Amino acid sequence: MMTRIVVVGGGFAGINLIKGLAGKKGIEVVLVDKNNYHFFPPLLYQVATAFIEPSNITYPFRKMFQGKQNVRFYNGTLLSVDEEEKQIITDSGRLNYDFLVLAMGTETNFYGLETLKTKALPIKTIEDALYLRNHLLMNMEKAVKTTNPQERAKLLNLVIAGGGPTGVELAGMAGEMSKSIFRKDYPELGEAAGNIYLVGSGDKLLGPMSKQAQQESYKQLFKLGIQIKLGVAVQDYMNDEVILSNGEKISTCSLIWASGVVAANVNGLPDESRGRGGRLKVDEYNSILGIDSIFAIGDICCQTTDKHYPEGHPQLAQVAIQQGKLLAANLVNLTDNKRMKPFTYVNKGSMAIITKYHAVVDLPFGSFKGYFAWLTWLFVHIIPIAGFRNKAKLAYNWIWSFLTNDPNLRLIIRAKKDL
Repeated sequence: MMTRIVVVGGGFAGINLIKGLAGKKGIEVVLVDKNNYHFFPPLLYQVATAFIEPSNITYPFRKMFQGKQNVRFYNGTLLSVDEEEKQIITDSGRLNYDFLVLAMGTETNFYGLETLKTKALPIKTIEDALYLRNHLLMNMEKAVKTTNPQERAKLLNLVIAGGGPTGVELAGMAGEMSKSIFRKDYPELGEAAGNIYLVGSGDKLLGPMSKQAQQESYKQLFKLGIQIKLGVAVQDYMNDEVILSNGEKISTCSLIWASGVVAANVNGLPDESRGRGGRLKVDEYNSILGIDSIFAIGDICCQTTDKHYPEGHPQLAQVAIQQGKLLAANLVNLTDNKRMKPFTYVNKGSMAIITKYHAVVDLPFGSFKGYFAWLTWLFVHIIPIAGFRNKAKLAYNWIWSFLTNDPNLRLIIRAKKDL
């Protein structure tokens, strides 16, 4: 009899789990995902700013699994879990499982602010990034046509909510493009390039990183002309005005939301299985507490058994990758009636690119900044990209774009109708 393992979510955690189970005798793996492709979230902001192509950071699941006889792909969205029947219900039908692994990651968290949910621009998916790219380019075209100075300023101003890596990297990229590209593309605007605001509720940028990284990111963004507002939060967004918690108002047609995430919701599981941020509580083997045969890995789970992370691991790609790899080995051991190994996270550091040729890197043995940190960032972010061709294309696009300061991807492409 084959043991069927159903994996919901094809991100870092799910893909590394499946790679570890591919080719294992007696095991059938079914990946369930609403998309038919894997993508690389850390570079979404470069797609949104027309710096790289979407195809550089995406890879079809079915091509990825070619030749892996025990792996199948099922296109669908998880609706709920039926523990008693050991089934999942999707918008495409039902699937039976012997073991279920939940690896759907996180969703954008608007903290219950309905106006932000409907009007702010998230950057969590490929669709979000493409929509944002179109939105920003369309605003530039509108700004060229208007003769009203207030309307033009509103169209050109950009507010980024979130002082973490995504917000910092997006602000740096937008600032670079504003200075090097938009003035060439839109000579009609003259010096009216608008302002870029980076709003963070904390008192520092890149809160989880080192003091050196925090200070350097602030310094470089300030030099680039980014208007940094710390210790304040976005409270509302209405009538094309961002309202901050200190009462300040910023006129803009573009509020990019990079401020927070919440674990993807899973219907059918008991409320007590969820912890802070909606994350699923798991034991040292990533098994959901109190539930038989269901595991959770990556950003969706909260594991408090690691002595170095008693409040749970950070929601980083490396955690997801390591959990996926270990759970693959543990599931093989489980099917062979062997002991499983508890998870312990090995911190390999964190990094953020700030501007062209400038990044910050925190490693377990120390921190560094500048050009070498920038090269390190590029190298580390090419390695996880799926497919050799994608790696090569991304490297080429980066080299061309950084050397010329003029990538040619500023295309407004909108689907006539949804497929």
